[in-house]
Amino acid sequence: MLDSLISHDPKMLNEKKPDEIIATGVLESLQNFLRKCVIAVLSYGPMPKHIAFIMDGNRRYAKSRSIKEGSGHRVGFSALMASLLYCHEMGVKYITVYAFSIDNFKRDPTEVQTLMELMEEKINELLENRNVINKLNCKINFWGSLDMLTEPVRLAAQKLMASTAQNTGLVFSVCMPYNSTSEIANAVNKLCKERRDMIQGQQAGSCNGLNANGGTRSDISVADLDRHMYTAGCPDPDIVIRTSGETRLSNFLLWQTTFSHLQNPNPLWPEFSWRHLVWGILQYQRVYPYIEQNKTLAKKQL
Repeated sequence: MLDSLISHDPKMLNEKKPDEIIATGVLESLQNFLRKCVIAVLSYGPMPKHIAFIMDGNRRYAKSRSIKEGSGHRVGFSALMASLLYCHEMGVKYITVYAFSIDNFKRDPTEVQTLMELMEEKINELLENRNVINKLNCKINFWGSLDMLTEPVRLAAQKLMASTAQNTGLVFSVCMPYNSTSEIANAVNKLCKERRDMIQGQQAGSCNGLNANGGTRSDISVADLDRHMYTAGCPDPDIVIRTSGETRLSNFLLWQTTFSHLQNPNPLWPEFSWRHLVWGILQYQRVYPYIEQNKTLAKKQL
């Protein structure tokens, strides 16, 4: 079932014999049943509402298998679609992925162009083949400096966001091109503009007897900045998973991950699978009391 949503190749179906098709259907039904059993067991513990992925290892995957550059990212896209469906089955409401860093523009221009073309292709695929989006009733966000993207990619991303804006199911946020310091700087700039506009509005209304600064706070709170982050309205990630064994956040969601459980499984992103996701949630459930204790202590100190 998941395979049919991720990719559907009529040629392959035609080449299969009837008994092979039946065997495949039985196997898929068994896999679906086992997944539901595992999810039922997991649901007795605390389940994450928001999982963030740093999809690391696509290039190394291609290199280790001596396949064409860019092929690793294509396999990685299939792994991403499968992970979305698995998370949806588990009741995870928010998924955020680090798809392209602003620093990635420093790579070889040919590689960057290849990635831009792949992004455009995959976004258009989601626009044309809406199986996954419809199944998940998925709302898709693109977070980052979209003006840095090539025009076809930017327009496709904006079109996909607009077409899913009213969906109420899983919220899938793609960070590209993104880094956390840029997001924080952007939030500060927006907040400063908001305050300037408020002061100017009060000055314009001073003829009604209002003090020019009477209604404007001079201090800036964490909540003020939160309102202007890309992630406004989304809970902070419960789990951040970076594949390929790397332990760095690489400038990803630094503002939002104070109490996130950071995990660094060894598989490269295209190798990330259902069992790795289950193991990640089990690890989160094991440390959940400690995370909640730290959150409570932090609130008391405010």
